[in-house]
Amino acid sequence: MPPKSKPDTSGFEKLKKDLSAGKPGQLYIFHGEETYLRDHYLGRLREAILTGGLGEFNRHNIGAKEMSPHALEEAVDCLPMMAERTLVEVADFDLFRAGEKEEYIRILSNLPDYCCLVFVYDVLEYKPDARTKLAQAVKAHGTAVNFPRQGQRELTDWVRRHFKALGKDIDPRLCGELIELCGDLMHNLQQEISKIAAYAKGDHITRADIEAVAAPQLSAVVFRIADAIGEKNFDRAAATLGELYQMQKTPYEILSALGKQMRQLYSARLALAGGKGSGYVAQLWGMRYPADRLMSSARRFSLPWCRRAVVRCAQTDLAMKSTGQDAKELLTTLLLELANTA
Repeated sequence: MPPKSKPDTSGFEKLKKDLSAGKPGQLYIFHGEETYLRDHYLGRLREAILTGGLGEFNRHNIGAKEMSPHALEEAVDCLPMMAERTLVEVADFDLFRAGEKEEYIRILSNLPDYCCLVFVYDVLEYKPDARTKLAQAVKAHGTAVNFPRQGQRELTDWVRRHFKALGKDIDPRLCGELIELCGDLMHNLQQEISKIAAYAKGDHITRADIEAVAAPQLSAVVFRIADAIGEKNFDRAAATLGELYQMQKTPYEILSALGKQMRQLYSARLALAGGKGSGYVAQLWGMRYPADRLMSSARRFSLPWCRRAVVRCAQTDLAMKSTGQDAKELLTTLLLELANTA
């Protein structure tokens, strides 16, 4: 698996400059994993354009089912009412798999100055084909804005600011633990921050506050299972497995996460054998936070054990899906085997 490349943030920077200057462009495509940021900047775009006049009257929404060159052209051609500009939002329409591409190229290449057109990719993945005339038209006349997951420094600052707005303070190191526990997507973190701040009695957030009310993501709990296996502590691994069942996770979901964890451990062990550090593994998997912990955990296991664990997870997955055996029993047997052979 080749290391993952860093996401392109040039469109994001361009959008921020446009908004700071008070001069939004004519065409944007919003996409990416960080939906909190996407919605935030979509809101800022609305505020910048739908000012004065009749406000929302100058906003036109087109759903994927209603979308066509005719519908788009009608919306684009609508003159602003008692305002300078209009905003046209197109939701989850796969522009690059649509028919009548020449018509869309014509419309995108001739947007009126008063119109700002935004394609928002939410459920759909944005997959442009750079070789096509349509992609070239988008590049020439608009900006594709990727909202990627944020880096550790940016996200830590953001978490601290949100706690501060709620009258609480949190240590940067504890921020890292919260992000590792609950994931690095802002929308989910915002909900967890609100819960923790409401629960905490003091002005300073503690680890106990987080552990009391934060909802951990599946991968964080599975990491604890891997730690227990590394210590040959089957009882703790089984207890953690029970926590996942209480979270309404199925054996199939748990095994999928465990299989990924074992593959990450295997790659980390190979990296150690090759003299490579956590930075390489983090880039390989697109990880931001648990890479150091992963390397530390990998040192507990031998390379043959990691290889065998990956194979046994795959074999158990096949057995779950094809033999009719009890899925929970298969998963428990796998954990017992891994713990006994670690």
